[in-house]
Amino acid sequence: MSGPVAHPRLELDAVIHPPIRFSVLAILSRSRTLEFGKMRDAVAVSAAALSKHMKSLELAGYIQVQKGYVGRRPRTWLAITQPGLDAFERHTAALLAISRGQS
Repeated sequence: MSGPVAHPRLELDAVIHPPIRFSVLAILSRSRTLEFGKMRDAVAVSAAALSKHMKSLELAGYIQVQKGYVGRRPRTWLAITQPGLDAFERHTAALLAISRGQS
């Protein structure tokens, strides 16, 4: 006889769970890399709000932030890391399991 099964909510990642961070990783899971301004527009937040959430994702190792120039204009790019992609996939699998009533 086996013991109790862990509830899928235990697989939710607190770093990813805020909607803006979830949205950023969802976009990066498909495109892998995106310029800051395009990400800001895609998730419909201010530059300040995106920067705050980027910092949390970067500290967790889920994204890499690269700075450079296009011509003379400074640019910032966000790229998902493999640990970030793995964490995002676990998180979305847990959300799906919860929504289906699985435990």
